[in-house]
Amino acid sequence: MRKALTLSLVLFTSIFYGQQKLKAADEMFNDMSYVEASKLYEEYLEKNPDLSTQTISNIADTYYNLNDMRKALTWYQKLYDIQGQQNLSELYLLRYTQALRSVRDYDKANAITKEMLKRKNDNSASRYFTFNQKHLDSLAQKGSLYQIRNLDVNSPNSDFGTAFYGNKLVYSSAKEVAGVDKKIYSWNEQPYLTMYVADRNLSDGTLTNEQPFLTEIASKYHDATVSFSEDLKTFYYTTNTLKGNTNKLKNDKQGVNNFQIIKSDLENEKVAKSEKLFFNSLEYSVGHPALSPDGKWLFFVSDMPGGFGETDIYMVEVFPDGKTSSPKNLGPKINTIGREMFPFYNEGKFYFSSEGHYGFGGLDIFESKFNGRDFSDPKNLGEPVNSNKDDFSFIIEPKSKYGYFSSNRDTGKGDDDIYYFTKKAPDCYEFVAGSVVNAKSKEALHEVSVKVLDSFGDLKQEGFTDVSGKYEIKNPCNGTYKFIASKPGYSTLEKEVVLGSKDGDVHKIDFELGKLEDFVVKDNGNEKIDINPIFFDYDKWDITSQAATELDKVVYVMTNFPKVKIRIESHTDSRGKDLYNLKLSDNRAKSTQTYILSKGISADRIESAVGFGETRLKNKCKNGVKCSEEEHFGNRRSDFIIVEK
Repeated sequence: MRKALTLSLVLFTSIFYGQQKLKAADEMFNDMSYVEASKLYEEYLEKNPDLSTQTISNIADTYYNLNDMRKALTWYQKLYDIQGQQNLSELYLLRYTQALRSVRDYDKANAITKEMLKRKNDNSASRYFTFNQKHLDSLAQKGSLYQIRNLDVNSPNSDFGTAFYGNKLVYSSAKEVAGVDKKIYSWNEQPYLTMYVADRNLSDGTLTNEQPFLTEIASKYHDATVSFSEDLKTFYYTTNTLKGNTNKLKNDKQGVNNFQIIKSDLENEKVAKSEKLFFNSLEYSVGHPALSPDGKWLFFVSDMPGGFGETDIYMVEVFPDGKTSSPKNLGPKINTIGREMFPFYNEGKFYFSSEGHYGFGGLDIFESKFNGRDFSDPKNLGEPVNSNKDDFSFIIEPKSKYGYFSSNRDTGKGDDDIYYFTKKAPDCYEFVAGSVVNAKSKEALHEVSVKVLDSFGDLKQEGFTDVSGKYEIKNPCNGTYKFIASKPGYSTLEKEVVLGSKDGDVHKIDFELGKLEDFVVKDNGNEKIDINPIFFDYDKWDITSQAATELDKVVYVMTNFPKVKIRIESHTDSRGKDLYNLKLSDNRAKSTQTYILSKGISADRIESAVGFGETRLKNKCKNGVKCSEEEHFGNRRSDFIIVEK
């Protein structure tokens, strides 16, 4: 009897503490303290294999909100097994299939989704599902237009939500800062988000010199997801709802703190005025503002009543006085039963992230065309922009086709990471063709390398001339490219070409490459640049048109053979006074030097420019010796002697 009472007491105590553990877990879940909730649920379920759907859905949602999709899948699978597809809500079917996609079980996820659409008899949704499947298959066959790179600025915590700010970038981060005691967000036990600004390298997208952005408006809680007007005088950002001008949270009736959007004006990079948007509410969140470049529309995300799913994207018209219209839901082409987030609009293209549209798993980034009234069916951007995890916060510079997005994919450095991307132009190629010949003999040159560099200086491709000196290179449309022709032992020549957008167009670019030996003659052990005699007007040293033509040959050699250094020597015949001839020749030497330097040749490549008058005659025609005009002419010369090559 005593033993039975002891066992009953132990059992009662175990049940009591188990229920207390479950109650504590539920409280943490309802308080959105998901890290702590996950620990308590796991401790409870380890000793109490509770199969109640509420507990299972709670722990599944806990891991879902922590982006731990493998653990979430375990519990969504249990929920699916217990309730079956017929009884599981559409939202939980979506979360279950998203968890399946996160582990790349696409066949099973697709089968469940198709069955759900069939049961709903939703032909339109079924057609759109099939359309996106075929679209992604097509992208996979063609190859991606995107190249992506993870940035060094990323921390082990969450970094995301980029916005262009002139030549800088503003983003949100939960990074830990040495010496700064930041509040911890109980959802994921990371510091609250702070906005940072960083210098943006225009050539490769890297971010440097990051520092907190506008500390005068920073709160102790979340400050994130900013959008600027084109003139950078106005911006909108997301922050927690606070009590007045205090740093204290203001919650709704259930004790939940929601987000709001703040509009601020900038003067000299300082906040001049801030105001809350009229559709902010204690009862629901608004955030992720995105202003159109012309400033006429403001897109944002909200879970306000009357939407299609968990969070929907809305828009308001912004009037000239800065006031806005009432929010308008973007409708079922954009919004689904799941989460739609992080809008961005530019030049007729609307980008957003969604977990409700067909994708790879988690949030995927989609593109839709918007004409001011209607949206086209959204298209998934495909890999590598999208992955089996959350991919979001996509922004793009439409002309240069570069931008940033964020992702918590497994290959990142931390939680959410910022990625830089470049995008190639699709299905449009123009041809650049021509010939390469020897600059002196005009003979065709074989096996000349013709390299193509883009506007960033990156090598895009390389071709070679055939035996007839011909080449042809296929190049993507739209862009400024540098074509560089080179061959060992020859000069290197580059030409710039601007390609348009006419597929199949052919641009002709010819090159003439020279050998240094082709432009050099040897004279008394010296190597000189081979030019015709330079003529000056009588008693003058001004550069004549004939002299300029010959000096341009010197400039050509020095431009195309950048290691060549010379000295200039100018000479006269013996007629005239010795001192006068010495001064005249020196003036002519200095004049030719000045001309060469005016063509962009560096001064350190001309060792000297000296006139020797009649002191270095090449023949017998010294003072008092009778000579023909032709013999005197042989002594009037300017030499460009190579001293280094």
